[in-house]
Amino acid sequence: MPARTTPTAAPDSQVSEEAVTPLIRGVAVLEALTAAGGTMSASALERATGLARSTVDRIVATLARMEYVRLDGRDAVLTPHVMELGNAYLAALRLPALLGSRADALADELDESVSLAVADRDGIRFIHQATRRRAMSLSFRIGDLLPAERTAPGPLFATEWTDADWTRWRTRRTADPHGRAFPAVPPAPHTRPAPLTGPRQDPAPDRDPGTDPGEDFVRRTERAATDGWSLDDQLIEPGLVAVSAPVRDPRTGRLACVASVVSHTSRHTAADLRDTLLPRLRTAVAEMEEDLRQAPPDAPGPPPAGLAVWTGASKQELGREFIESLARGLTVLTAFGEGREALTLTEVAKATGLARATARRALITYDHLGLVAQTPHRTFTLTPRVLSLGFPPLAGTPLPRLAEPHLRTLTDRIRETTYLAALTETGDEIQCTARVTADHVMRVDIRIGTRFPATTDTAVGRVLLSHQGHALADEELEQGVRTLAVPVHDRTGRTIAALTTATHTARRTAEDCVDTLLPALTATAARIETDLRTASRFTPVPVT
Repeated sequence: MPARTTPTAAPDSQVSEEAVTPLIRGVAVLEALTAAGGTMSASALERATGLARSTVDRIVATLARMEYVRLDGRDAVLTPHVMELGNAYLAALRLPALLGSRADALADELDESVSLAVADRDGIRFIHQATRRRAMSLSFRIGDLLPAERTAPGPLFATEWTDADWTRWRTRRTADPHGRAFPAVPPAPHTRPAPLTGPRQDPAPDRDPGTDPGEDFVRRTERAATDGWSLDDQLIEPGLVAVSAPVRDPRTGRLACVASVVSHTSRHTAADLRDTLLPRLRTAVAEMEEDLRQAPPDAPGPPPAGLAVWTGASKQELGREFIESLARGLTVLTAFGEGREALTLTEVAKATGLARATARRALITYDHLGLVAQTPHRTFTLTPRVLSLGFPPLAGTPLPRLAEPHLRTLTDRIRETTYLAALTETGDEIQCTARVTADHVMRVDIRIGTRFPATTDTAVGRVLLSHQGHALADEELEQGVRTLAVPVHDRTGRTIAALTTATHTARRTAEDCVDTLLPALTATAARIETDLRTASRFTPVPVT
């Protein structure tokens, strides 16, 4: 389970004639949306990608048909369904599933944030985060990309860099001294270019507060190679410190990932992290390596089904507004997953139902874009860069935000105010966490944040406490108010929230609520659950 690094994409002049141009453009739109935080107008996408407006509109229409984006007025907004692309990479990688619980346990023990990261060319990309909830807490998300020279894991990964890797790093540092290609971190405060030295050649002097982080990166890499661990002493921003240790693949001895403990100088200095927390981190890393050594082969899960047929039907329905080659190309990424870490061309074609030639052109395109890598065994693997296709802005999105678009659609359909509610952490109160109001003169006004006792006297209470399939409360909340609620389940089937609507008794009878409103609520709850299953596969989704 080695960490796979992303190969450098070839210049446009070297792109194979077999590469799929619409797929290249579609990836550019997804990456632009990701860098912008998940929402962009069509005109902003046009400026960011350099594509014609008509091309942008057709790409967005195709992505909307795939449910990777939704249209909100003039804006294209990433949806949780797009996370299936990053999920395919993380599932194939296996490291989050095998090591995530160890990282979570270490975070609980130390009461500090713990992360797992893999190398992505001359950067690092997070694949797991166990973040402590504090007023001063980390904002890094799974999939975020950071420059190697401004992190603790970076020097450890750089110990395995080739001369070509160092050349690429120096070129990037010269072209982008502020590091603006890494939106997850503040721009670097210094602009001096990196030293033109490779590892173990004229190392830079010890870093002082006025030194560009790139200037001592070679020295930090040499120390990491000698010490077997690395520190980040406020390289990203003042106050943030981290210590990292390598997790090695027992089969090859190479880096599988790097585990880090991250803190704030108000709790630990960098030296304190080294002296007090590094020993426990190393113990946890040894346990992680043992987990990798004993991990059984991953049983292949079911590949996606019927995708080629679906794209063909969509093309027939939407005509030229649907770019079939883009849709088919994106389905290739979902061919990977548990037990499908490395696939041959034939296996990709079989998993997606695409013609072998179509799958081959998509893989050639992804190889150019750095989204897949070819192995010496004539197989293909996904690279960490797949996480740049929509994953970070949606990682850790709370359930109310996931549900809100569905509530709006439901309210528009039934013309009644809709709510999402959940139990508080103590379990003795119910809190309204999301709502969309209908346009009525008389309407039930339960605002977001409103709390009321957790009892079975209300429809919401019965759904959350008694786990009924649905509950109808007739004038129990207030005279003249009739409420209907259905459960929302997590990946394990546990009820974590209730979707409810409230109406006036003069507007709907109890029979009308069951016959008309219940099917709409049940269908909406199912759509919320689908998004929740995708979004929570590798990242926690807060309920409130």
